[in-house]
Amino acid sequence: MATILEREHKKIYRDGDKLVKEFDETFTKAEVLNEALNNARVEETGLKIPKLLDVKKTENGWAITRKYIEGKTLSELMAENPEKEDEYLDIFVDIQNEIHSKKAIHLNKIKDKMHAKISASAYDATIRFDLHNRLEGVKKHSKVLHGDFCPSNIIVTPDGEYYIIDWAHATQGNASADAARTYLLFCLQDNKTLAEKYLNLFCKKADIPKQLVQQWMPIVACSESTKNIEGEKELLDSWVNVVDFE
Repeated sequence: MATILEREHKKIYRDGDKLVKEFDETFTKAEVLNEALNNARVEETGLKIPKLLDVKKTENGWAITRKYIEGKTLSELMAENPEKEDEYLDIFVDIQNEIHSKKAIHLNKIKDKMHAKISASAYDATIRFDLHNRLEGVKKHSKVLHGDFCPSNIIVTPDGEYYIIDWAHATQGNASADAARTYLLFCLQDNKTLAEKYLNLFCKKADIPKQLVQQWMPIVACSESTKNIEGEKELLDSWVNVVDFE
């Protein structure tokens, strides 16, 4: 078995044609089973994702087993071939729009998740009240949302097939929320130029006004703040404290 990724509370390793994601006891049973359930529900949409094979109790926690997909991530390919950035970004946005074209009616709703995140944040009551109101003001949709859509979550196989991985944060709702989250991820990686290029391309291809994505930015920034990741606070605060976008 070959370890692919190891973090403080989880480990991902390959076991033949299987990929095992092992969680320690800091992850609750509900969290692990919800991730597996998300995977199963998204599989039913027909999107290209690794098939869920098994969920089991381990000595120290839980493990999810999926089919192993051979290939490189889209982020690796973008780093190796910077001259193809526009080409890869075009594919990236097309894949995200394909995700948003699907429905999975049993996925959790993005609004419910975001209301809970706002309530759990460290921002004061006035800001939380404003964010809850903003969230209630956006339109309700039922599109499949990845929730962590970035180039490192797309595997490109040697024959050019694209598989979308890591459905732990999948919900259903407004596509603009998913785009705001992707834009935030690029910004947190200190790649504002690519973030802007992405947002312009997404809005053009999805035929969505940029203002609708911007409405979600304070909300997704507040959600990210609950992770308390060192070095992110200044950027997140600057987004959360925005009153109106021009």
